[in-house]
Amino acid sequence: MTDEGILLVVSGPSGAGKGTICNALRKLHPEICYSVSATTRAPRTGEIDGVSYFFTGEQKFREMIKADAFLEYAKVYDNYYGTPKKQVLDLVAQGHTVLLEIDIQGAMQVKSKYPQGIFVYIVPPSLAELSYRLYTRDTDSKEVIRRRLEKVTDELALAHQYDYIVVNDELPDAVDKVRAIMMAERCKLARNRERINTVFKKYICEEVHHHDD
Repeated sequence: MTDEGILLVVSGPSGAGKGTICNALRKLHPEICYSVSATTRAPRTGEIDGVSYFFTGEQKFREMIKADAFLEYAKVYDNYYGTPKKQVLDLVAQGHTVLLEIDIQGAMQVKSKYPQGIFVYIVPPSLAELSYRLYTRDTDSKEVIRRRLEKVTDELALAHQYDYIVVNDELPDAVDKVRAIMMAERCKLARNRERINTVFKKYICEEVHHHDD
């Protein structure tokens, strides 16, 4: 029997750097399994079914919702996105670390269905810094940025629902902190009962052999 792994859920406001942190984490730990989402939107050029997303029709997606097949899901504009429950929990049961990078609403859905997950919230050092990052990356209109900044205040009110808060001031430090959280959680006694039993049995056998000699 294998000790179970962990589901590491990472959230944070747009511009906090959660995507960059998750990418760095995956490069440092290639053994991490990245959760592949299901979506009803059409594949974009270069996207591969089962790798980029699980592409599915709206009818099938709705059936999956009714069957409680998602850890979390949301409708964004005209398309559904969701995290398949069985795929994630099977990997955790096999002893893997699964990384899930989602927004705070999705994370709260995951927490209600799988409270054993490890929930990490990434925050910028200040609202002024977040505003600067959003404006300088030049990917959104001023109106979209304004709405994003307003949303942050609401999101921060839910931050106490997380297990850990990591301030992304200096990126390498933030990555180190998330790595430390992941490693500490993997070492928890509750997640290593089989390993402890194996070591204990081995120790008993060695003691018996020692006394026999």
